[in-house]
Amino acid sequence: MVKNYSTMLAGRELSVEIGKVAGLANGAAMVKYGDTVILATVVASEEPKEGVDFFPLSVNYEEKFYSVGRFPGGYIKREARPSEKAILTSRVIDRPMRPLFPKDYRNDVVITTTVMSVDQDCSPEVTAMIAASLVVDISEIPFAGPVGSVQVGLVDGELVFNPTQAQRQVSDMALTVSSSKDKVMMIEAGANEVPEDMMYDAIMKAHEFNQQVVKFIEEIKADCGKEKDTNYVKFAVPEEIYKEIIAQIGDEEMENAVFTDDKQVREVQLKALKERVIEALTEGGKEEYLEYLEDAFYQFEKKTVRRMILKDHKRPDGRKLDEIRHLDAEVDLLPRVHGTGLFTRGQTQVLTVTTLAALSEMQTLDGLDELEVSKRYMHHYNFPPYSVGEARAPRAPGRREIGHGALAERALVPVLPSEEEFPYAIRTVSEVLSSNGSTSQASICGSTLSLMAAGVPIKAPVAGISVGLVTGETDEDFVLLTDIQGLEDFFGDMDFKVGGTHKGITAIQMDMKIQGLTPEIIKGALENTRKARLYIMDEVMLKAIPAVRDHLSPYAPVISQLTIDPEKISDVIGPKGKMINRIIDETGVKIDIDDNGRVLICGENQAKADQAAAMIRSIAEPVQEGQVFKGKVARLMNFGAFVEFAPGKEGLVHISQLAHERVAKVEDVVAVGDELDVKVIEIDKQGRINLSHKALLPKPESANQAE
Repeated sequence: MVKNYSTMLAGRELSVEIGKVAGLANGAAMVKYGDTVILATVVASEEPKEGVDFFPLSVNYEEKFYSVGRFPGGYIKREARPSEKAILTSRVIDRPMRPLFPKDYRNDVVITTTVMSVDQDCSPEVTAMIAASLVVDISEIPFAGPVGSVQVGLVDGELVFNPTQAQRQVSDMALTVSSSKDKVMMIEAGANEVPEDMMYDAIMKAHEFNQQVVKFIEEIKADCGKEKDTNYVKFAVPEEIYKEIIAQIGDEEMENAVFTDDKQVREVQLKALKERVIEALTEGGKEEYLEYLEDAFYQFEKKTVRRMILKDHKRPDGRKLDEIRHLDAEVDLLPRVHGTGLFTRGQTQVLTVTTLAALSEMQTLDGLDELEVSKRYMHHYNFPPYSVGEARAPRAPGRREIGHGALAERALVPVLPSEEEFPYAIRTVSEVLSSNGSTSQASICGSTLSLMAAGVPIKAPVAGISVGLVTGETDEDFVLLTDIQGLEDFFGDMDFKVGGTHKGITAIQMDMKIQGLTPEIIKGALENTRKARLYIMDEVMLKAIPAVRDHLSPYAPVISQLTIDPEKISDVIGPKGKMINRIIDETGVKIDIDDNGRVLICGENQAKADQAAAMIRSIAEPVQEGQVFKGKVARLMNFGAFVEFAPGKEGLVHISQLAHERVAKVEDVVAVGDELDVKVIEIDKQGRINLSHKALLPKPESANQAE
């Protein structure tokens, strides 16, 4: 039976059709917002797989190019691997939903949102977020939803919900918020240095807006939702076995094992403790308990760390709640690259390298968004196994690496100079050398150092910091932790990452393991990250490099720019590119010309760039009397020499203009191929150009005496 539902959302209709398509999925719906259409499905396995000790949730956001009436780019005209934006959207859908599944659920769950039609004024990403929550909520899969999602823009100082394409172009903020009925579930943001109080206000108003979506989904669920499966296979350590195992350890010994600021020391101490438990259980004839050892040990370690923090305000490495680990910053580590920055926070260390190139090296984007066709700034994040002491071969970047790279990129984009100010494509690569929490935020700091060292005139330095959370039994019982290390992230309830300048926020990403945040937690997290961010910038980063370098590395390319008459572009390019290729061959530069006549010349040094610029000007600009050129003799005649003084332009040096003294034969003075300095002395009515070499030569003594 087909059922249809609809509501108005930010002035546009949101409609849902259930029961028409994908009938074999546990939950399926066609969700339409404006003319954007998302097919959302969810399927759960009937039984959990053997040996799985985590919840295997897979979220996939699939872009189809037919949705915007286009063929995929590339040789094979078929959608292949997901775009970076599709991967990031999958992560944004995943984050608010994952905490709402039961913690002891181990069945495979696959959520797929397929973009089937795109109305650029109605975001397919936010539509997919709503659709994903809807299909899980109406299915029999256990889920404590629903979740509503909204995008928020800031246009002319006013908040705009689910902004249109035109509004997104001029917005100072791109904020996405997901909410349950009671709490905020997820925050993701990019912003042009938006102050904390304004960001907090936007988050809370977005949460209020989301209640429309939550209510809409609840109404659909009440009408056609399936009864939730409460008889799934539950994975939990039997209480009596858990008590027996932890009795072999004791609170004090577990505290001693985890209490250290050295990750490797902690791992050694925990391993020794675990081996002692194994020995005790084996000697006591309770080998069957070993099946539950890993889970029981994990749970006890987690409870111990959380109790230490929540009740005693005692962090595993001995820091105060708002204390940042030891910081260090350094630039110019690698001699031949364009810029480097090394940032260290405790045992987390990231080296970022900046590379500059011509704008022709910008990344072309093959996606569904009409506005994003290329990317001038790229930030890539690498997380090699050695950074966490693992002995395995490196792999291609996964979703986590792509997500962390995108977060650092988003944090730095607002402070980059415009193309007109700095006509370079920019790539920063963050290599995680050591990881013990908050490597994405260290990447922001390292990238700022690297860009400043490379001479990129950023508007302001950007720093990043993460705040964690441990909650008790009530909403009022919580502790915020500034600069969480790996153990606190692993056992905590939140990883609230914020990047920004002295002026305000440029990026937010929030990962969470509990069922939502209260306004007090959000406000406190924003305040704590601001204090820490300013401290990191002022006390560490700006002491390593107080200001942006006023010069580029000698190994960076030199880019000159000039503007020519657009009507002269064809002259500069020449038939079949002959003219521009000649300039490139002679000077070794790269040349980019846009339709407005802006010319960008990228050379290995300033002399080559200046030579190419002079050649382009000589073609594009009209020749005037009195101009001086360095030309090349093209051919000889009895009455003079024709000199090519600019690509495709020749003039005559009459025999009388070759020297002050009388010249009997042209060949006596010049030969074909000789370089010759010449001056324009006349342009006749027919446009013929007469040149003089004599005018640039010093007069002989006899002539001076005669005068």
